[in-house]
Amino acid sequence: MIRPARIKFARRVALSAVIFWLTALAFVGGNISGFSIRSAMAAEERPSQFLIFWEAWDYVVAHFVDRERVDFAAMTYGAIEGMLASLGDEGHTTFLSPDAVRFHQTSLEGSFEGIGAYVSMEEGEVLIVAPIDGSPAEQAGILAGDVILEVDGNPVEGKSLDQVIFLVRGPANSEVVLTVRRPEVREPLQVLITRARIEVPSVSWSPIPNTDISYIRISQFTASVDRELEAALREISEAQSNQGIILDLRNNPGGFLQQAIQANSQFLPKGDLILIETDANQNQTVHRSRGLGYAREMPLVVLINKSTASAGEITAGALKENERALLIGETTFGTGTVLNQFGLSDGSAILLGVTNWLTPDGNLIKGQGVTPDLEVTQPPSSKHVSADLLRNLKADQFGMIEDDQFLKALEQLGIELYAAPILNAAPHDFVTHD
Repeated sequence: MIRPARIKFARRVALSAVIFWLTALAFVGGNISGFSIRSAMAAEERPSQFLIFWEAWDYVVAHFVDRERVDFAAMTYGAIEGMLASLGDEGHTTFLSPDAVRFHQTSLEGSFEGIGAYVSMEEGEVLIVAPIDGSPAEQAGILAGDVILEVDGNPVEGKSLDQVIFLVRGPANSEVVLTVRRPEVREPLQVLITRARIEVPSVSWSPIPNTDISYIRISQFTASVDRELEAALREISEAQSNQGIILDLRNNPGGFLQQAIQANSQFLPKGDLILIETDANQNQTVHRSRGLGYAREMPLVVLINKSTASAGEITAGALKENERALLIGETTFGTGTVLNQFGLSDGSAILLGVTNWLTPDGNLIKGQGVTPDLEVTQPPSSKHVSADLLRNLKADQFGMIEDDQFLKALEQLGIELYAAPILNAAPHDFVTHD
């Protein structure tokens, strides 16, 4: 349900964008690893500047007038968040409360309870990148490009992305009201959404009708990507007529580093360089293609955009610089850091960037991203094709399609595009994500 709402707008502080699950914390890194609560530095070795923190803490405890608002846990968490923010790794290195740790863990499973949408932080605003196909968000009328202003009447200005995520997600069958600003609508809208359990496959694929080309979408690099991608490629390789693959990494927020390596190994010859990790001491670890691959000789085009991040950028960079694939779309986000998860004693944790990723040619991904071979720009609200749409098209169903990046990929694989409509499906079939 959507209805107009009135709200005053204030100036936002610019922040870097990074893709998160709106229903759970996102894949903000690639190497989510174990927990550690042991101090890395003895007390006597800690910087003297830290004494200033305790001076400030003591003044607050002794003199702040609104005593009921002195919350030691909130003060501690806020101090940790401020410390991590000072590192400048915005949207990546971050603090997780105990609840956020649990949400983060569920996000790596590919299923969750919530509204089903992807968001990013764009210039201080929480932007809907896309609702998930068939999700409560899509059914309620949420569109790519909507900006979240309020959650259940509470303004989100000044809140971090994970704080907004925490407000929006919730158990299945519960309701949440989002107040959103839509570019083409003068007044803000209020959208009532009933949350649900959402199952999202990491890999989906379909043959493209009337062609010998297959479409594969990797939505995120969860722990099951290796199995799902291998199963898809097995089916594709068994089709004698297959003449190429379009690999869609658009709006892929990343995930496990090892899953990105496994995915690249399906397309790159054994021994090809995938990425180089460099840690704080300038030690380097090299990762190469390994094992068997089912698509090492198939023509390949990869779709990327500015919301392709983390492990998605590793994959795009490796396929490009090994001259294995043509990249079409927009320069990727530029996260390029391996995150380790370090658990704290109360169940909270920090996700900390511990190594930088370099492409096979030694290019730094962080802050730069991976550039396409052919640049094709599209607005965030443009509708991308999906495996589900392609799978259900009939041979005579041709119509207008808004996905210029996808059409360009077909052209590069030798498919002639006629003036006659090519995809004619109901509007609700078009989605930005699987």
